[in-house]
Parts: sequence; C-alpha cells; structure tokens
Amino acid sequence: MTAGLIASLPSVAIGLVVIVLTWIVSKGAGRIAGALVGKAELRPSLRSLIDRLVRLGVWLGGLLTAAIVMIPDLSPASLVAGLGVGSVAIGFAFKDIFENFLAGVLIMLRKKMRVGDTIECEGVLGTVEHIALRETYIRHFSGELTIMPNSMLFMNPVEIWTDQDVRRYDVMVGVAYDTDLDAADAAIRKAIEGVDNVVDDKPIQILAHEFNSSSVDFHVRWWAPSTGAATIENRDQVIRAIKRELDAAGIEIPFPYITHTFKEQVPLGSEPGKAA
Repeated sequence: MTAGLIASLPSVAIGLVVIVLTWIVSKGAGRIAGALVGKAELRPSLRSLIDRLVRLGVWLGGLLTAAIVMIPDLSPASLVAGLGVGSVAIGFAFKDIFENFLAGVLIMLRKKMRVGDTIECEGVLGTVEHIALRETYIRHFSGELTIMPNSMLFMNPVEIWTDQDVRRYDVMVGVAYDTDLDAADAAIRKAIEGVDNVVDDKPIQILAHEFNSSSVDFHVRWWAPSTGAATIENRDQVIRAIKRELDAAGIEIPFPYITHTFKEQVPLGSEPGKAA
C-alpha cells in the first residue's frame, strides 16, 4: 500500500496542478464572458447566469481531467456513463427545481415582462420587482409580495398592463329607456374629456351596446397612461366624472326594475293592508 501510495504521488500532484489551473482559467473565462456579454442588451440576472455557467463548465472539465489523471483505472467513457446515470437520477429527484430554472432562463431571454412592469397572471396582479432563476417577485398594489414560480409564468397566459405607455380602458354605463341617447352620449363624452391623464390624440368611443332589462347600456372606451396603480385611479376618476355629468344633465342611471304580472285579477281593498 505504501509503495502504491508513493507511486501515485506524481499523478496526485498533476491532478492538483490541473485543479489550480482550472481555478485560474475559470476566473479568466468568467471575465471574458462578462466582457462579451456586457456589450449585449441582456438582463443583469441573465448576465450573472452566463458567467456562472461558463465558470461551471470550466470547473466541470477541469475536475473530470483531474479525476482521470489521479485515478488511472478511471476512463473517460466510464466517467461519462456514470455522470449520465447520475444526471438522470438527479433530474427525476429535482424535476420541479429544474423546470423552474429552465423557465426562468427562457423568461430572461424574452424581451417582454421586465422589472417594473405591471402584470396579471393566475389572479396575481402587481409590479415585477425581481426576476430570479427559479421565481419571480411580484409586489401587489396593497403592499404584499407574491413569490411566483417561473414555470407558472411561462406556462400560463401573462397580461402585461404596462407593455405600452398607454392602454385602453372600458366601462359599461346604463341610462334609462326614456333618455335621449345622443344627449347621454354628449354628457359622457364631456365627462371623460374633463378628466386628467386621458390621452387627447386617442379616440373616445361611446357605443350603444345592448337593451338591458332596465337600461340601454353604453360601452365606453378611452385611453390613458398604463403605469402601475394609476390604471385603477384613472378608472375611478372617469366613473365619478360620468356620474356627476349625468346627474347634472338630469339623466337617470336606473337600478333594476321588477314588474310582476298576474294572470288573474288581484282583489284590492279600499285601504292598504285590507282585503277587498
């Protein structure tokens, strides 16, 4: 055993030298990758990921080389085969982690959905604070933080409210059947035009939508900035303005009326509450 240990010392020394060289090369490769990636318009998280992957690749190659040098009986074919079996086992054991990791990489490669965007996905509405490799941090308008797995964001529809500087808003407005619809149209338009932040160069649409049970409904559309919580505030301002203008014009916004029809004649007393 002593003789075998002494005979293996040169191989161990060479293996240690390979590990030291691997450490030096990994640092240099990381710097080169950082310089190359720095010229591209990539997210900071994606740049960090590329740097880590380059360093990991160098370390993996170096450690495999050192293992083959230190253990003469270990061949590259057997080492690769062992890594293949191990990677399959690890893949099954950490399926969800790898799924979220891959989804995070693909999300980072997208041009859409960046930090600061307001998004809605699976009932979660808020502002994107941070996109990590496995999860995304979404801050609600009320202050709570939701940590959402990246696989959920990748496999489900994501509505990005702030993809454009402005967006269209919609609201339904009902008026009584005896209302002059042209007068109601003018009152609603005047109300929306008087609200701050409504975009002037976009059309305001007031479309008669349907005959409802107690009202004629207008589908009202307008354009305003799409930044964060301002979307909710703008809708509030428009609805308040429409209500004030319709009240000033004497136009009723009816609540549901109920009409009872009796097939037979209903006897009525001479006084309320008494039988005929």
